[in-house]
Amino acid sequence: MSSERQLKPSGSPSLSADRGTEADDHDTTDARAVIRFDDVSVTYRGGVQALRNVDLRVDDGEFVVVVGLSGAGKSTLLRALNGLVPATSGSITIDGTEVVGAGAAELRVIRSQIGMIFQTFNLVHRTSVLNNVLMGRLSAVPAWRSTLGLWPSAEREAALQALERVGIVEKAYVRASNLSGGQQQRVGIARALAQEPAVMLADEPVAALDPVTSRQVMGDLLRINREMGITTLVNLHFLDLAREFGRRLVGLRDGEVVFDGDISDVTDDTFQEIYGRAITDDDLLTVDAEPAG
Repeated sequence: MSSERQLKPSGSPSLSADRGTEADDHDTTDARAVIRFDDVSVTYRGGVQALRNVDLRVDDGEFVVVVGLSGAGKSTLLRALNGLVPATSGSITIDGTEVVGAGAAELRVIRSQIGMIFQTFNLVHRTSVLNNVLMGRLSAVPAWRSTLGLWPSAEREAALQALERVGIVEKAYVRASNLSGGQQQRVGIARALAQEPAVMLADEPVAALDPVTSRQVMGDLLRINREMGITTLVNLHFLDLAREFGRRLVGLRDGEVVFDGDISDVTDDTFQEIYGRAITDDDLLTVDAEPAG
């Protein structure tokens, strides 16, 4: 049952477009920005405007959590970044490379530098964990090798190292269908890591997981960000999870960025302004479930 809830206070509210010193820092260090959205809008067929004049900078190595209601534009933001959804106007660049208007060959190069982690895992269940992770190495080998399953030893080693980093290398030769939900999502993370990406995008990666496993997976993402310095954007619905793992928070409402600041500046009022309503049980992650693996 949904009811109005309160989160633990965490600093002072900040919902202004002016992020104070934080904003100034991003403006003056723009040369460090790996991801740039400049006045980006996305309008779908039928006139639905999913993003509205979005301006956003993400610096090299940042870990950014994006929150907002369903339909706020979170998934569109990530999909526009890797070219899966074309921007109607504006500019999107990754490490200086323009995404908007890029041709098929250019998009393949861009996507090879972006690791994508999905809510529904997107694994091939009938094959092994190792083969699923090797899909992250497709851009590194000729098509005939991947088609025939003749992966070079170096690629297999890269896939095994990715599995080791998420703690399930012992599952390498297990069918993906035999894994728990948490283990399947770790395979998804390993597949993204196997690309050796410059940017990692995670679209509600814990939405299908129980609370304990959700925290484990978010801990994996944050640890990988810290250890490897991969610029990471994570879409989340659960606000307490965003506060627990986020360092910088971006809030979307009706396709617009309505908050962009340090997590220490976020309060209950901040979340209520982003969501446009009171916080409910559905917006928070409970802690009374057992881990699924």
